[in-house]
Amino acid sequence: MRDLEEAIAFFTDLGLTVLGRDEVSGPWAETAVGLDGNHARIALLQTADGHGRIELFEYLHPTALETAPTQPHEIGMHRIALSVDDLDAALEIAARHGCHPLRGVADYQGVYRLTYLRGPSGILVMLAQATQAGGGAG
Repeated sequence: MRDLEEAIAFFTDLGLTVLGRDEVSGPWAETAVGLDGNHARIALLQTADGHGRIELFEYLHPTALETAPTQPHEIGMHRIALSVDDLDAALEIAARHGCHPLRGVADYQGVYRLTYLRGPSGILVMLAQATQAGGGAG
């Protein structure tokens, strides 16, 4: 991430909860991440339903490299999918952070309303709302 605090604000506004923050470095972090000499600020967030977690990294060393935003079909892309209770409200929250749908909101067979948007640092975020006809999200 370019800015860990910006990313935390975005995801907490969407209903995730910060479980913890830390700075990590040293041999164990080098082994876990596969990057020698890394030093990062991290935050662990939990989804509102308590079943999902995401970890956000802001690298202090080595300097994070800017890359072109990935496209939805590219292998190795960074994206997450979140189930929301109210897609329109979630999109209003995202817009306050300058994040808008890539193309609009789609209806998937009357089961989900969903969209992709670019969140903090260009990460692709899918937001999906189960519709009445589709039942609850799983």
